[in-house]
Amino acid sequence: MTDRPTPYEVIVVGAGAGGGVIAGVLAEAGKRVLLLERGGTLDLATTKRDHLRNQRLSAYGVNAGPSGSHPRVFVDWKTGEARTLAPWEDGYSNNAAGIGGGTAVYGAQAWRFHPLDFRMASTYGVPDGSSLADWPIGYGDLAPFYQRAEREIGVAGDASAMIHLPPYEAPYPMAPFPVSRQGETLRRGADALGWATITPPLAVNTEPYGGRPACIRCQHCIGFACPVDSKNGSHNTLIPRALASGRCDLVVGAMAERLETDQAGRILGVTFFDADGQRVSVRAEVVVLAGGAIETARLLLNSRSPAHPGGIGNGNDQVGRNLQGHYYPTAVGLFSDDLWDGLGPGPSTAVTRFGHGNEGVIGGAMLADDFVQTPIITWKRRRDPDLPFWGAEAKEWMRRNYRRVTDVKGPVQEIPSPDARVTIDPLVTDRWGIPVVRLSGATHPETVRTATFMLDRAVEWLGAAGAVKIWGTPPSLALSGGQHQAGTCRMGEEPKTSVTDRFCRVHGHDNLYVGDGSVHVTNGGFNPFLTIMALAYRTADHITNHW
Repeated sequence: MTDRPTPYEVIVVGAGAGGGVIAGVLAEAGKRVLLLERGGTLDLATTKRDHLRNQRLSAYGVNAGPSGSHPRVFVDWKTGEARTLAPWEDGYSNNAAGIGGGTAVYGAQAWRFHPLDFRMASTYGVPDGSSLADWPIGYGDLAPFYQRAEREIGVAGDASAMIHLPPYEAPYPMAPFPVSRQGETLRRGADALGWATITPPLAVNTEPYGGRPACIRCQHCIGFACPVDSKNGSHNTLIPRALASGRCDLVVGAMAERLETDQAGRILGVTFFDADGQRVSVRAEVVVLAGGAIETARLLLNSRSPAHPGGIGNGNDQVGRNLQGHYYPTAVGLFSDDLWDGLGPGPSTAVTRFGHGNEGVIGGAMLADDFVQTPIITWKRRRDPDLPFWGAEAKEWMRRNYRRVTDVKGPVQEIPSPDARVTIDPLVTDRWGIPVVRLSGATHPETVRTATFMLDRAVEWLGAAGAVKIWGTPPSLALSGGQHQAGTCRMGEEPKTSVTDRFCRVHGHDNLYVGDGSVHVTNGGFNPFLTIMALAYRTADHITNHW
């Protein structure tokens, strides 16, 4: 084992949305930071534009990692069958692995959570068998950090249109994107229903911003790296700033193995394998885990010692529980005229009225039109279900209707279950010999009820917009996670039911923090990356002020 002698003050494990923010803020505050990332650079040259292998459609592989050296074990909740999966297989719950994490290839919808998203248990009660709880903080605690993220990352939108939220403290730094042709069609349908519509806020430049150009509207936003660097994330904002400070070292190809502690259990640092396969141990005053809700839980659980026989932070068997993501009930509509105008980046019309206050269900979701679909994704996900996947009739349908079909979908607020969880598999290891994750359980049945309600609303919207045929798949109980993974190290005041405190610090460890979606108590009815970043800014400020 190699010991790195450089005296770092902070080690950040994971260079994604949260880890990148924390590294940038701390380095600019004068801290000496080591940023560890298992992947590498995620730009157009490394991720390419392969329609068959990308983060949006991964049946044949992924373009932003991780590689096949990172298996996981998935347990079917209905049958109990355990399968070892590669990152591109269903059930893996993949997210990009590289500098910027998912922000390098995401769709960049930059929503704030609703105030009631932080008070779900108080608002709706706790369903039997669920672990639904309130956050220990509220919207007001995060509002200034939302604003900071919107300004420093760069978000385009219309703050005055966010009628579902309290008034913003300042406008977005950039104007919203124009409404697309399909968005205009959907707006006419929403008007007929009396539903207010807004343009989704996007972390994509509508004008030159932060030294990066405006979006060229190339249609390949989600699942791919931006060809002109106008899609904003930690990879082209906070991480470059951290490196420019001269106080942050970035190590790529670094696979974290375990946290190191002294005999009393105090966190000393991190042991990882470098790109050459050498085991390296490095120490720091503070460690921040930001590898995503699945890998962060894995690292804690794999850090067993006499002082922590069940893993660090797991004295109450909470690490890895409450795994969440988002259900995405989707209604597809076929129209008689062309909808697609050939312009990206994608969603231009959303409805937020169903986030809360829906009779008979818990929570809800934002609904919006979708990103531009590649032909193969349209073939797989939007094809008329009355047609086969092959043959002349199906091909003719694609030629005739590729521009006439669209869908409406939204990220449903999931009801967490303690049985939806991350544990360590007793048999399977990765290429470094590190025990891998075992994913098991399912979300709570109330999630399916809410998702079904939202699917009905999507169907209603498409019908009012003039769709001549509408279809969709009814939601069913399953384990969630994926690119919106959250919940496995939830924050709370009580260590018996949570892993971290209100400042994302692991209970019982004053120098160990979590900086990703793991800390989300609930995951909102919106895309979560802006909340991850807002929490990361808040956590970084806390570290700066206390260390």
